[in-house]
Amino acid sequence: MTAVEVLAIIPARGGSKSIPRKNIKPFAGHPLLAYSIAAGLQARTVTRVIVSTDDPAIAAVAREYGAEVPFLRPAHLAQDHTPDLPVFVHALTWLAEHEGYRPDLVVQLRPTSPIRPRDLVDRAVELLQAHPEADSVRGVVPAGQNPHKMWRVGPDGRLIPLLTVPGIPEPYNAPRQQLPPVYWQTGHIDVIYPRTMLEKHSMTGEVILPVFIDPRYTVDLDTPRDWERAEYLAVYGDLDMVWPGRQPRPLPERVGLIVFDFDGVFTDNRVWVDQTGREAVAAHRGDGMGVALLRRAGVPMLILSTETNPVVAARARKLGLPVLHGVDDKAAALRAYLAEHGFRPEETIYIGNDINDIPCFEVVAWAAVVADAHPEARRAADAVLPQPGGFGAVRALADRLLREGRVGQPR
Repeated sequence: MTAVEVLAIIPARGGSKSIPRKNIKPFAGHPLLAYSIAAGLQARTVTRVIVSTDDPAIAAVAREYGAEVPFLRPAHLAQDHTPDLPVFVHALTWLAEHEGYRPDLVVQLRPTSPIRPRDLVDRAVELLQAHPEADSVRGVVPAGQNPHKMWRVGPDGRLIPLLTVPGIPEPYNAPRQQLPPVYWQTGHIDVIYPRTMLEKHSMTGEVILPVFIDPRYTVDLDTPRDWERAEYLAVYGDLDMVWPGRQPRPLPERVGLIVFDFDGVFTDNRVWVDQTGREAVAAHRGDGMGVALLRRAGVPMLILSTETNPVVAARARKLGLPVLHGVDDKAAALRAYLAEHGFRPEETIYIGNDINDIPCFEVVAWAAVVADAHPEARRAADAVLPQPGGFGAVRALADRLLREGRVGQPR
């Protein structure tokens, strides 16, 4: 049996007006682009993954995450209103002319749909392989709004039904259950025969098959608020989705101990030094309230810090928390503390912000970092908190743990 060559192409231009540098902006610990690369690399049916970009910075990130960038896309194919077709025709033509490479199928994986079911790419590819009479496969979800209940406004200002339904004289007045089911195309995936693009000059052709996607995986990244909601869904949505690198671990059902780094978590990582060498930091009162609420709920907590400055101990006293500071090997100190006090690692969580926290992540059941954490720490953590260090990250975590009832039971 002849092997089928399936090429995944990820279009990722450098310009983005709504969210600047969107394709390489960190999303739940990894650049947005990385999720589409991972979807291609982890699919057993895909044989090659390339990124088509005009931007050297995007190209560098793409290579870091395992994709090929055999060319830089010409600037005239990377404008705000450039459609997909010339971008894909350019890629296929370049690969044929420079490498003699001609794939049997092409998969489009848009970076702006990072939350994908793990089996989606293979399902879509196998569907098109099973139907050579088709031109393409497109990902769809049930539509949130039914177009049979939508209207146009005529020249005379009157409403005109957008669609009609044979046998139903007034579909806009009919129960939703009587109307034909309708679907919304998403950006998760398209699978296309090259002939559809090169000969029929279309990204879909006329015979388009649907691959159905659970609507829980649908996000639309147009605004910063959309971004926040999508990150929360990726981290806390309990979805079986494609993830770059190690799959994040779930937050324990019951949290028996919370361990905090200090600088960069309770502070914004800055320090003020006066002429005598005495240091001072700024803390967030909301974080203090979060600690107080957790303590009131009976949650054991610990501050673990490499800093030797007395400001750490002073703030810990103010918060009423035990502290280990001046610690060189944080992971070893954490293991010793758990053993000495009888805390279970599988019920312990850790909150950090920098690379010296990463060894602690493997000691505990779940690890999070603040929003402005070091990129390596973001990639290693199970979750990224919505706030930066020193600006309410601890309070946000406390609110979530209390809201979800994960704390408060006796040990």
